[in-house]
Formats: sequence, structure tokens, C-alpha cells
Amino acid sequence: MIGDEFKDKTIIITGGGTGIGRSFAAHFAARGATVVLAARQQDRLEATAKKIRDNGGKAIPVELDIRKPGMVDDVMDRVLDETGRIDVMINNAAGNFIARAEDLTPNGWNAVINIVLNGSAYCALAAGKRMLKQGSGKIMSVVASYAWMGGPGTVHSAAAKAGVIAMTKTLAVEWGPRNIQVNCLCPGFVDTEQSRSVLWPTKEAQDHLLARIPAGRFGTIEETVGAGAFLCSPAADYINGEVLTIDGGEWLNKGAFILPEGDRHAAG
Repeated sequence: MIGDEFKDKTIIITGGGTGIGRSFAAHFAARGATVVLAARQQDRLEATAKKIRDNGGKAIPVELDIRKPGMVDDVMDRVLDETGRIDVMINNAAGNFIARAEDLTPNGWNAVINIVLNGSAYCALAAGKRMLKQGSGKIMSVVASYAWMGGPGTVHSAAAKAGVIAMTKTLAVEWGPRNIQVNCLCPGFVDTEQSRSVLWPTKEAQDHLLARIPAGRFGTIEETVGAGAFLCSPAADYINGEVLTIDGGEWLNKGAFILPEGDRHAAG
């Protein structure tokens, strides 16, 4: 049975027209929320909104370039005019590409920083100001574990995601006393059509990644969305400033030693 814990809530999702953002939108809409789908590609937003409406949900597609703070403010005002509230702000939009640090140009650096860090900040601050006036709200940003453990080819994205985490913890302390919870969701490798074609297009690449995951498998969209929905729900009212990592233990598996072969179930 699908619950209604988000009934009459208004939830803004950046990057809401595709991928995990679209899955978040469908999940929240099925549980009674009005979902605001925000992204630059209007055609994708309209398609996602139509699917949600066809299933009986409420969706508002809005064109938004999160790199433009004035545009962000306009969207927040529009949402308030149409729904009266902003209950949850999900910073899901991202931009990234793999590049050696020595080959990264200032334009490449700024392209990622402006989307991931600046865009998330513009949305969090704009939504947060309005949540403070209504006396409640939740902000969740999607990050990556290489923000704290490093990852070759991701210096620009790692710096941006680390900034989002620092922003999250600071806002959690500053706004927590006024009933605003600010957290991060950190997914690991999620099995999607896009990730299969981009991240592990070969059996060798797939096996290489799976060997790093103690759970021995990739995550699912349903698991990722479920964890994020928990952070946005009343059940997480006492969670603030946290990074919820859902990656099967992948980021922990950095040991330098190789266990000997033998019976894994033998007594130690």
C-alpha cells in the first residue's frame, strides 16, 4: 500500500525531468505531493509531468537554469503563488565530466562549479528563506563520496560536492533551531540504462566496479529514491546535517590487504 506521508506537500526537484530526479518525482507524486520539476529541457519536463498526471499525480514543470540566481528566485515565487508552500527542496541537478587535473581548463572548472556548487547554493538559499517564513522545511542535496575520499578525474566535481556538503552542515546548524533540516544523499553506483552504457559498458568494467562493492551488486533506483524520500519525510525530523550514503559499502572498501583464499565461513 502506498502511503500518503507527502500529501499536500510541495516538493521542488532540480533535474526533475530525467534519471533519478524523474524517479523522485514519481515517488513523491504517488504519495500525494505536488512535485515541481525544474530543469533546462522543457520538453523532458513536460513529458515527465504528463506521465505523473496520467497516473493521477500533481506536477508543475518549470524551466530553470540553476546557474542564474534571479531565475531561481522567480521560480520560487511562482511555486509559492501556485501552491502556497515549499516543503522540500531537492538539489539533484548536476554536471560533470572526467578530466585529468592538469588538463582541466578554467572554463571546465567553472562549468561544473557553477552548476553543482553555485546552483545548489542558489536553490538552497532561495528555498530556505521562504521555508524560514513558513516555519518548516527540508533541503536535500545529492552528492558523491569522492567529495571526501577523492577520485581521479573529478577534481572539479569533488571540490563542488565537498562545498555542497560544507554548505549543508553549516545551514543545518544555522537553520536547525528554526525547524529546517538540511541533509545530503550520497548514492553509489546505481544500475540504470545510462550507467550501464557509460560507466560499465563492458563486462570487464562491470566486474572491476563490482569487486569494490562489499554488497556485490549495484544499487537500484528504488533503493536510492527510498533513502532520499526517508530524509525528506517526517521520520527524519531529527536528522540534520548528515550525509546518508547508500552504496553497498563501496566507499569503505579501501583495504590494502588481500584476504587469503579458503573457507569464508570458517571460524576466525
